[in-house]
Amino acid sequence: MSNRRQLTAIIEEEATGYVALCPEFDIASQGDTVEEAKANLVEALELFFECADATEVEGRLRRNVYVTHVEVAIG
Repeated sequence: MSNRRQLTAIIEEEATGYVALCPEFDIASQGDTVEEAKANLVEALELFFECADATEVEGRLRRNVYVTHVEVAIG
C-alpha cells in the first residue's frame, strides 16, 4: 500500500492552456484543460517522488505554504 500526501495545486489559465503548480515542491506541469493540467501535475509529482531520494524531497519541501485572498484598493 502506498503513502498518500495532500499537496497544493495552483492552476492558472494561459494563452495556450493551463499551467498547474505545486508550490510545496516547486513542480509544475500543463495541459489543455484544468483537468488535464491537474492530472499532469499529479503525474509529475509522482515521478518526482519515485525518483528523488529522501534528502532531495526534504530539501525541496516548502513547509509553510499559505493560500489566501487579499483585498487591495485599486484606482
